[in-house]
This record gives sequence, structure tokens and C-alpha cells, in this order.
Amino acid sequence: MKVLGISGSARKNGNTAIIMNIVLSEVKQAGIETELIQLGNDIIAPCRGCFSCKGKKNCIFQKDKFCGYFEKMVEADGILLGSPVYSADVSANMKAYLERAGVIVATNPGLLKYKVGAAVSAVRRGGGLAAVDTMNHFFLNKEVVLAGSTYWNMVYGKDVGDVQSDMEGIENMKNLGQNMAWLIKKLC
Repeated sequence: MKVLGISGSARKNGNTAIIMNIVLSEVKQAGIETELIQLGNDIIAPCRGCFSCKGKKNCIFQKDKFCGYFEKMVEADGILLGSPVYSADVSANMKAYLERAGVIVATNPGLLKYKVGAAVSAVRRGGGLAAVDTMNHFFLNKEVVLAGSTYWNMVYGKDVGDVQSDMEGIENMKNLGQNMAWLIKKLC
């Protein structure tokens, strides 16, 4: 069993990675393998809407790292998506990733069916719920089973490391990791 985390933050090892690693740490403690991909400066090109992916199960354009990341997503039992909020929603890189992945799965139904998913957001002030909602809509539209927690899956902080002061948010991330692991073990 494996959970793949994909961070849409432009900052490697920033607040989004910090909260995702908390979730993944709980998953790992439950005996499930984890991996975190940080998009960082790896710019993901937007979907071209060509639908050439139908029957190919991946994007035909390979000038960025999307295809390798998507293959890992398809192989994983669980998917953790994370994004900072820069402008009231997911980052541009996460949005491009979700668009391309969404079209591939729409033209190749069932690629993500029955995987366990969860979305988290690192936010300074507002937009966190919109970001989590955007990522959750991707999951729900692709037949992914959502893991929940005790509150909204966002943690507050501006500067790198600030999220560690949001104790309620940190506890929510721990609980989310535990719930994700439990659900994966029930489904796999």
C-alpha cells in the first residue's frame, strides 16, 4: 500500500509541505509507504483540451514532469493533494495538474476509482476552504473515496514554519493521516 502526496506549492519545504508531511507521517506510522512530490519550480503546463490521452492513460505531451507524476498517482492506493492559497484558491501549478489529470481520467474512466483521497491547504488568511473544495471536487468527479477529519483540512500560517503554531490545524492533519490510513486498510 502506498500514499502519494502532491504539493502544488511553489516553495519547496514550505508550509504546504510541512502540513502534508504531518499527514504522511501518520500514514507511515500505520505501516503504509508514502512519497511526497513537491511541484516547486516544476511548471506543469495546462491541458490543451486535445483529448489525445483517450486510450493512452496518460498525457501525450511530455515536455514537463506531469506524466511521471501522474503515473505515480495511478499506481498509488491513496492520494494526498496539497496547495497553498496565493489568490483565494489552489495554486496555478496545482490547477494545471488537476486539469490535465482530470481530462485523462475522464477519457479513461476508472483510473482512480476506489483510491482514497484527501486534500489540505496552507493559508495565511482566506481561501483555504475554496482550495480544499477545488481539490475535493477533482476527487469526487473521479470516483475517489474521501477521507475526512474533525474540521476543515487547512492550517494557518504566512511565513515558512508558521503553520506549526496552529495547534488545532496540526491536530486535524494528524487525525486526517490516521483516518486516511484506516480507510486504505479497509479498502485494500
